Amino acid sequence: MAKPHRCGCLSQKIGYTPGQHIDTQGEAPGGAARLGMAETTVGAVARPQSSFQDVLVVSFGHALTHWYPATFYLLLPLIGRDLGLSYAQVGSILTCQFAAGAIANIPGGLLVDTVGRKGLLMAISLSWIGIPYLVMGVSHVYWMMLACAMLVGIGNNLWHPTAIPWLANRFPRRKGLVMSIHGMGGNVGDALAPLVIGALLATYSWRSVVLMNVLPGIVMAVFILIYVSRASDTEPPAARKAPAMSGAERLHSLGLLVKNRAFVTLAIGSGFRSMTQSALLTFLPLYLAHEMGYSPGWIGACMFALQAAGFAAAPIAGHLSDSVGRRQVIMSSMAMTAVVIVVMAFAGGTPWFVALVAVLGFFLFAVRAVLQAWMLDATPPGMGGSAIGLLFSTQAAGAAIGPISAGLVADHFGLMAAFYFTAGTIVLANLLVFATPATLMKRDL
Repeated sequence: MAKPHRCGCLSQKIGYTPGQHIDTQGEAPGGAARLGMAETTVGAVARPQSSFQDVLVVSFGHALTHWYPATFYLLLPLIGRDLGLSYAQVGSILTCQFAAGAIANIPGGLLVDTVGRKGLLMAISLSWIGIPYLVMGVSHVYWMMLACAMLVGIGNNLWHPTAIPWLANRFPRRKGLVMSIHGMGGNVGDALAPLVIGALLATYSWRSVVLMNVLPGIVMAVFILIYVSRASDTEPPAARKAPAMSGAERLHSLGLLVKNRAFVTLAIGSGFRSMTQSALLTFLPLYLAHEMGYSPGWIGACMFALQAAGFAAAPIAGHLSDSVGRRQVIMSSMAMTAVVIVVMAFAGGTPWFVALVAVLGFFLFAVRAVLQAWMLDATPPGMGGSAIGLLFSTQAAGAAIGPISAGLVADHFGLMAAFYFTAGTIVLANLLVFATPATLMKRDL
């Protein structure tokens, strides 16, 4: 038996990298250099000893990154009325937020892979999200709302390329479940924010509520900085370091990701799904306020039902994706989302419309984490942040287009037409997932 050289030359000779999965049927993953074909563990140079507490802490931080945007959805009808904005102008505020996130995601992913200081970057993300809301609370002009929304988009989208690969590296065999729990943190923020903010709005003005809302993010940013830095220090040195890459090599690897057909179709499909979600989250509160006459408290309760159902669906979808496959779970959930939206449009103005909100949340939010896990299945070591950055860039682009497009549709054809628009976008998302080549379906087993 040949002894491997201490530098790992034998493993390089046979084309295997540490942490890569070898087919148990005796068939090594062909074309390991082709992204999407090699079944690698993100950054898994060595298996770190991880505590599930890591998932809970980072998921709590993720909850706050969703708490602030969820707060803003509830405030939009009040801001629009206070500033005298049209539906298209209300939608454009969120369009600026998501467009800034789309632009920032790719350089943000490269920054994460290059810098590697995950605790610091997560703390910066949380602070960056909260502080612009402080400015919004004292602003009285439309353009300042747009500027602050853009800053929120940049900060919010720095979180995912940092946190998701960090968790995937620490739990390589349970990516679907861990991504789902991380996603559940987002659902908690999305669900609790409307309830809490809706209750506060019964007593305080929206400007006062925005100012009170800044402190939790600052406190959590400090905690995340300390916790993640300490957790990273306990990893073996090999696990902390991704394969060294020059700037040119990193850009070349990024180019290979962009050229991979499976990666692109899945990313664009995810973008259409985000278009559906952002348009729904923008215009569902407006419909409940303007067409059904609901108070902010009742609107908050309806948005809570939407997110609570998604919270329940996330671990189920994550576990099923680890066992039966990512594609089946994603396509089933997206198809049911389209059906529920169409039924809601027919049930508009009735109690059935409100009841269907929770059903919509169950299917709409079930697949977010599964998409992330599916993407990371085909991402080589050291490129997790860049891959997630690309994924969230397309998602942010879709999320940017959704609100203003639905707003224009609503201005011309009525508010209910926005729901038919979202049904069409989720159908397109499902068709793209169906067209994703099977080479991206490999999972760590």
